[in-house]
Amino acid sequence: MDNFIKGMPKAELHVHVEGTLEPELKFQLAKRNNLDLPYESEDEMRAAYDFNDLTSFLKVYYEGMSVLLTEQDFYELTYAYLLKAHSQNVVYAEIFFDPQGHTSRGIAFETVINGIRRAQIDAEKKHGIMTQLIMCFLRDMSSESAMETLEHSLPYKEWIIGVGLDSDERTNPP
Repeated sequence: MDNFIKGMPKAELHVHVEGTLEPELKFQLAKRNNLDLPYESEDEMRAAYDFNDLTSFLKVYYEGMSVLLTEQDFYELTYAYLLKAHSQNVVYAEIFFDPQGHTSRGIAFETVINGIRRAQIDAEKKHGIMTQLIMCFLRDMSSESAMETLEHSLPYKEWIIGVGLDSDERTNPP
């Protein structure tokens, strides 16, 4: 049965690419970008991935974003996810991404989307995995920030099939 399931083509319809950042890559990117992490080892970081609620998950999720600075970083993040998905016989994925989590840190929208897009193209050419992008707005940021992000996305509208909302909805607008 396991081999049957592994061999089945699959579609992943909801994955947040920043949430796929593995400890190994997080350490590599931190080192390359001369950043310190609050963990001594990958094992210690992996232990922090033992979430018990949305708040504890989001803390690690947003912390992971801090190592993503360059177009190459976004490429490597996305390509690593796509390689893992391909190894599980995912043939189609709809990838959510959170540009506000990066632009609010001074990273250009273009840096984010160009790195992701290059990985999409390479993974399709090399592994046949088809992907689409869904841009998310963060509930804990202002509507003005969302509109600014939307404006930045317009030159790339052919690459984006939808928009969504994410982050903690408990104390923020729906």
